[in-house]
Amino acid sequence: MPHHSLFPTLGILGGGQLGRMSALAALRMGIRVKTLSPSASGPVDHIGESVIGDWNDPDVMAAFVQDCDAVTVESEWAPADLAESVAGGATHVWPSSETLRVIRHKGRQKTALAQAGIALPEYRLCATYGEAEAAFLQYGSKVVAKRFEGSYDGYGNATVRSKEELAEAWAQLSADDGLLIESFVPFVRELAVMVARSYSGECVVYPVVDTEQKDHRCHAVTVPASISEAVNGMAQKLALKAANATALVGLLGVELFELENGDLLVNELAPRPHNTGHYTIEACHTSQFENHVRSVLNLPLGAPSLRVPAAVMINVLGKRAGELRADGLEEALAVPGAAIHIYGKTETRPQRKMGHVTVTAEDAKSARRLAETAASALNL
Repeated sequence: MPHHSLFPTLGILGGGQLGRMSALAALRMGIRVKTLSPSASGPVDHIGESVIGDWNDPDVMAAFVQDCDAVTVESEWAPADLAESVAGGATHVWPSSETLRVIRHKGRQKTALAQAGIALPEYRLCATYGEAEAAFLQYGSKVVAKRFEGSYDGYGNATVRSKEELAEAWAQLSADDGLLIESFVPFVRELAVMVARSYSGECVVYPVVDTEQKDHRCHAVTVPASISEAVNGMAQKLALKAANATALVGLLGVELFELENGDLLVNELAPRPHNTGHYTIEACHTSQFENHVRSVLNLPLGAPSLRVPAAVMINVLGKRAGELRADGLEEALAVPGAAIHIYGKTETRPQRKMGHVTVTAEDAKSARRLAETAASALNL
């Protein structure tokens, strides 16, 4: 807990859009922010104190954490373990390197959730190609192959329907410890829910959202989700259980599958603010980014509830390669009620996340129409 007479300092490892939006939430509350990134990418330029340096160098990291009350990470790949070791207990690093170690590896993540009694798609951790083939046949010759580490936004995953595709997936995705093979889940819809959990154990759970994927990437998020009260309650309970099972401090994004019979399975976890929670900036009393900052500094958490009837967020992806230009910004800003977020990345490329648009409205249908209009006007 920061000293009462001083505003705390938060260190963020990473300089992308999640670091940017977390920093903006912190600055609004008077909290000082420092970011450390291995290279300049744009989003955190001129926001707080932006340090560029080799974050794997103990001296660089020691100088960075020195005056921080807490350090957090923008992604599960940041070197939290080094930050912890150079801090030597003087500065808290959240989420802890142990939580990140468990969640970062899909095999360890599945094992931790299964041990906590959380329902998951059927899966096998396959150390050899023979085990992968056996799992493929056991699960009815349609599976999803997932790289254990480093897969996100559709990278590192493959849907497999034949032995040829399995061999290809194994060649492309397997690591020294093999590959994760999951049974294909015939879900009705994909849902997501964010949980904020502080060091003292205080938790808040955000509303459940509908998520829509396009080419394995999140395209649209709608809140409230079109689900029953019972499913809603069950999803929030599962998310809390996952946060406790991984001893998470900070924000946890929990992606779920809803089955035909109303059952829920946990798909994947992200130990940080998440794309499916961006809508919270405009739609909730306290955004995911603000509660992320509050939770890692062990400050009281804010209300996660909706302050609008409905909201839709649409991701804005790059359409070309090259320097970022403000093409379509005026047209997008002319859409009534559209909140435009551009992440400040200097380079654009096809399918790269460049920003998002959120619209709040009386109902999800009108929010969706306006959000799509504004997002498609942007030619980034």
